[in-house]
Amino acid sequence: MKTYIALLRGINVGGHKKTPMAELRALLEKKGLENVKTYIQSGNIVFQSSIKQKPEIEELIKIAILDNFGFEVPTLVKTRDELQTIFDQCPFQKEKKENSYFTLLFKEPDKNMIAEASNISYPNEEIIITPNCLYFYCEMGYGQAKFNGKLFEKKLDTTFTARNYRTMAKLLEMSA
Repeated sequence: MKTYIALLRGINVGGHKKTPMAELRALLEKKGLENVKTYIQSGNIVFQSSIKQKPEIEELIKIAILDNFGFEVPTLVKTRDELQTIFDQCPFQKEKKENSYFTLLFKEPDKNMIAEASNISYPNEEIIITPNCLYFYCEMGYGQAKFNGKLFEKKLDTTFTARNYRTMAKLLEMSA
């Protein structure tokens, strides 16, 4: 039995794609996932499964949500070790890291796309792109950022979902 973390994109945001966490936990346990725990309302799930293939788990979760709630949700599944590596490899120093966002990529972009997108810059913002994460820090706070996720998704040709430092740390703690 292996521990996984599922990151759902775009649920319970601004009243869209409402997904009650208690109902989601029960649904996923019915589908065979074990020890299902959620963190806050934005689609962070820690669980155990004997399924070894992450794409199979992602599909199971997506279909369960579609069948039960009636909408599709992009779903990214990582092992605890993978999430820990992404967290540990954050290139920012402690103060910036604790105020940064981890934008996890659903697929690895082409190196040329990473190089091209890495040239985009905004005042008071730092963006560092790796094959599995776009690390983002904004001196003025996320709400004041010029960073445009849709632009980066297009430039990198991948979907992503972002989590702040506190959420990443909590998910690692919950999955320990």
